[in-house]
Amino acid sequence: MHFLRRPLIPGLSILLAFLAVASLAIGPAPISPALVAKALVSDQGSASIVVREIRLPRTLLALMIGWGFGLTGAALQGLLRNPLADTTVFGAPQAAAFGAVCVLYSGLVGALSWALPVAAIAGALVSIALVVLVAGRNTTIVVLVLTGLAVGSLAGAATSLAVSLSPNPFAVTEIVFWLLGSLEDRSGVHVMLVLPFIAVASALLLAAASPLRALTLGEDTAKSLGVNVQRLRLMIVLAAAIGTGASVAVVGSIGFVGLVSPHLVRPFVGYDPARTLVPSGLAGAALLLAADCAVRLIPTGAEVKIGVLTAMLGVPFFLWVIFRRKAELAETPA
Repeated sequence: MHFLRRPLIPGLSILLAFLAVASLAIGPAPISPALVAKALVSDQGSASIVVREIRLPRTLLALMIGWGFGLTGAALQGLLRNPLADTTVFGAPQAAAFGAVCVLYSGLVGALSWALPVAAIAGALVSIALVVLVAGRNTTIVVLVLTGLAVGSLAGAATSLAVSLSPNPFAVTEIVFWLLGSLEDRSGVHVMLVLPFIAVASALLLAAASPLRALTLGEDTAKSLGVNVQRLRLMIVLAAAIGTGASVAVVGSIGFVGLVSPHLVRPFVGYDPARTLVPSGLAGAALLLAADCAVRLIPTGAEVKIGVLTAMLGVPFFLWVIFRRKAELAETPA
């Protein structure tokens, strides 16, 4: 398997480049890859407007947010040593959405205000911290799923209550579509809004690579090697909340990318969480970018929301991981 590890990151990078070009080319008005390249660097009339102002922000958001989800999923699975650990399972997207909806419907901030991602981050932080606190690190799959389900359901119900109490029916319609998750109609302002939060979250998670590797030997061994386990947990939970909250504030709820990505790359890198982080981030970016290309190719009257598509693909994978884990536990001697 060692010979597969070396080309993994370059291979994923090439795949991302291909998907980025496809993302810039695909749309109601298809543009050839050659014209896409010209439109990015020179004035090509309407093609430059479409590529630079409409499709480029969408592509950059898919890359950044997919990278953040993949990286976060790998870090959480390494921290809890549980293959089901992910912000979606923890109810973080729902809690982040609730935080964003609260400030949005208060009328105090606009959709492009910095207060929106801050409120979403606070919601995500509460949900992740609550699940980690209740379920614990060495929890069973059942406890983890049930705890995350409870937190996510509570946040979803609170969001529904906030939406139902809104006196503006047009705002309700808009927020419902926003909660489904979409990269449609995003601009460079949205890119700049989410970029610093993704950068901070990525820096924190990448800095946790070596401590996560030590943690695989056991908490006591990690402490003997100088790892501050409590600080490590706080750092990863904070980074997960920052990345998830900012992403949800900009593109809505998009789930299961962080759950799937680590499992896709783990056969090539082994079970070392430090080796999994970067490939998982790249795989998450590729998954979200491919999904965004797919929603534009599905022949429907209105564009399918990307959050719906990722859920339709992610839920079967989620169930497959549960059944596989159940089989592994059944084979383990008592």
